[in-house]
Amino acid sequence: MPVFDFQNDSLSPVNGSPASSYTVFRSDADTASPERPILILSQPALPWKHHTEGFFLNPSRGAAFEFRQGDNSFQGEILEIDARFTSLIHWLGENHIHVCLSGSVRERGYAVYKIRETAFGSENKLSARDGFLQFMIGRLFASKAPSPSVEDEDQEPEGDDMKLTSLQSISDFMACAGKTLPDNIRLWAQRNLTVARSGEVSQEERRHAQRALSIMMNVQWKSDYFEAIDPVRARNILDEELYGMEKVKQRIIETIIQINRTHTLPAYGLLLAGPAGTGKSQVAYAVARILRLPWTTLDMSSINDPEQLTGSSRVYSNAKPGIIMEAFSVAGESNLVFIINELDKASSGNGKGNPADVLLTLLDNLGFTDNYIECTIPTTGVYPIATANEKDKISAPLLSRFAVIDIPDYTFEEKKIIFSRFSLPKALKRTGMKKEECVVTEEALECIVSRYSGVTGIRDLEQAAEHLAANALYQIEVNHVDSVTFDREAVQILLS
Repeated sequence: MPVFDFQNDSLSPVNGSPASSYTVFRSDADTASPERPILILSQPALPWKHHTEGFFLNPSRGAAFEFRQGDNSFQGEILEIDARFTSLIHWLGENHIHVCLSGSVRERGYAVYKIRETAFGSENKLSARDGFLQFMIGRLFASKAPSPSVEDEDQEPEGDDMKLTSLQSISDFMACAGKTLPDNIRLWAQRNLTVARSGEVSQEERRHAQRALSIMMNVQWKSDYFEAIDPVRARNILDEELYGMEKVKQRIIETIIQINRTHTLPAYGLLLAGPAGTGKSQVAYAVARILRLPWTTLDMSSINDPEQLTGSSRVYSNAKPGIIMEAFSVAGESNLVFIINELDKASSGNGKGNPADVLLTLLDNLGFTDNYIECTIPTTGVYPIATANEKDKISAPLLSRFAVIDIPDYTFEEKKIIFSRFSLPKALKRTGMKKEECVVTEEALECIVSRYSGVTGIRDLEQAAEHLAANALYQIEVNHVDSVTFDREAVQILLS
């Protein structure tokens, strides 16, 4: 729900120019409209058009927007402005960047709900090109209104496609939206920006500082507030992805209800423990889909050095961030699901330390520090979902960070239903076949499931379904038959 709050703000007069006074309103709206504008301008002598091109004046000349009509110049003073956008408007004015406003004349004035760059008045402002403005507006809409105690300095959906890589664009980002960053990250960025521009450090140090800045500035550091999740939608997703598992689904829905009550993630992640092939990873992906969060995977069986997770120090020329920091960078935001596969393999190391100790830091939600980035990043928006075949092999400290959900193996009858309703139809769809082109008799179904009755999970059943679909397609194309029916004998021959 958008939050609106108002307070007075003003710009001091410079060289005798009159002070321009405006009202700052604080909003958490994630988009703009005539009813919820970015800013409101006064009515000039010439009526506003729906689209108006011009410049925001340098703040030293007063807070206004100037545009031309024929040989005459007109100005509209800023009457009200969303607190998140004050620094951006100052930046546009200081650099004399030509923009087009889209707005609507309302009772309070000209309500501006879209700002787009149309030309560039300063050639050295390269970050004003290639969508920087839309990137900035997207980031500002994604942020929360700044606190009243902090001094002030139509969202485009493609705005965040741009990446901040150059020092100029990073510097401009800090000027326009530095206040949207957590305090410690903002101070860290200022220090690293100084290093990246310094002539008193080595080229290697400058390169590392710029790389670290680019990684950190391209992550949206979101708050830990979570919008309510529809339990009915969540249940539908679970039913689409999983057959049976009623106790598992119940535990997940209970977690969703808890999030809806507190609007924060639970203090504990989920540990899905059970035999191989029982759908643990599928459950994890379904939960990420329900939470509407990006997800990343950590395969603990392939991690034997803590540095793979924490990154390496910048003192080395080949230094780089760790897997965890790279995951934030790829996701582009700080709220994401970490799917930790084979947690029971996390206790093994190669003598350089225990990767499990790094996981404890991540799971405690007290912040995580990457050795390359050298900054504590917030982890309150991280939701870990781990999988394990044998939970008894997980250390007690790690196990205590999770709510354990046991995933049982499927019964014989459940495997029959899964094969006929899910595995085979999925294989047929993948090969572009209709269900009537590949028919499996009841006796053949019994034979297939019996063949793999001593194997946990359903992976072998899925491979069998792929084999049947491929064979049926072969017979249809080569033998020119309309459909193929597999009976017990045909299945025994094909799968032998």
